[in-house]
Order: sequence, then C-alpha cells, then structure tokens
Amino acid sequence: MFALSLGDDGAELRPLEPRHAEEYLAHIDRGREYIGRYIALSDRATDLVSATAFLQSYADKAAADSGRLYGIWTDGVLVGGVLFRTFDAESGNCEVGCWLEEAAVGRGLITRAIRVLIDWAVEERGMHRVEWIASSSNTASINVAKRLGMVQDGVLRESNPYRGVRHDMEVWSVLAREWRERRASGR
Repeated sequence: MFALSLGDDGAELRPLEPRHAEEYLAHIDRGREYIGRYIALSDRATDLVSATAFLQSYADKAAADSGRLYGIWTDGVLVGGVLFRTFDAESGNCEVGCWLEEAAVGRGLITRAIRVLIDWAVEERGMHRVEWIASSSNTASINVAKRLGMVQDGVLRESNPYRGVRHDMEVWSVLAREWRERRASGR
C-alpha cells in the first residue's frame, strides 16, 4: 500500500482498511467525545466488531468505486481521517469529509489531506464537483471548506437530527475549473 507525505512534519495519508480495526478503535476511543460532537462516526465504532464493519463498509465502497477512506498518521499514530463519503464517477460528483482527534487539531492536517483527495478526484478521476457538508455549528469544518476555496451553496435548515438536536447543515462545493484555477494561482 502507499503512504503519502502531507508535509515535512511527518504526517502521512494512507488507506484505512479493515486490517487497521484495532488501531482505528483505539483512535476513536481516544477522541470519542471530541469527534462525536458533530458526526456519528464515534457512535459507529464501539467495539472491534463494529469498527471492523465500518472499515469493511468503506473497503466495499472502494471496490464498487463509490467511496474511499484514508487515515492520517502522525509519528506512526492514527489521529484522524478523510474520506469520499460518496463518489459517483458517472455524474462527476463526490462528497469529501473528515474527522480528527483533538490532540491533532490546529496543524492543517485536514486541509492538506483534503487537498490530496480533491486533486486526485479532479485530475485523475475527472470529477466535476466536490462537496463538503457540515453542521453550521462546526466552525472548524466550515473554515476548512473556506481555506479550500469552496463556495457555500446553501444551508439545509434543521435537516440533520443528531443526538436529539436538529442541525442546520451547510453545503459547500468546488467545481473542477475553480479548483484548477485556484491551484494554478498558488492558493
């Protein structure tokens, strides 16, 4: 398998596979409360069986070319990840997402990793539109979308019931031509 450097700080992006279930579960356990503030990822991996099943679901998506999952490792420790939650090569649309342990926040890991995913989706796979969907309350996630040069398409008001509260969800996107222009200008 591959490991892509995310910069000179030793961070790496690698496929996150079912064989990583124990490591993934330990990572989720370390960050369960922080990760679970806005996304249900921490609720989906509560033991080794459920962690393996989650990772297997993305291995199945990768095999069907409908999604992918990657981990972010720093100093050999899994601290977060990025994914293609949806990937539709026929329509040219996909959705990226992320999560990170609190201890790894503030280092630009998500922005750097998502850049890799968008570059690959646009340049290698010919995606036309890459979406980012986040709770309006998740300022850190919204800021990543902004740093990536995404445009806010709109707000899905109270569309996501999560832990007893209905959340507004913001939809952000970047089109292939916008991404290429941004990359060519060095932004």
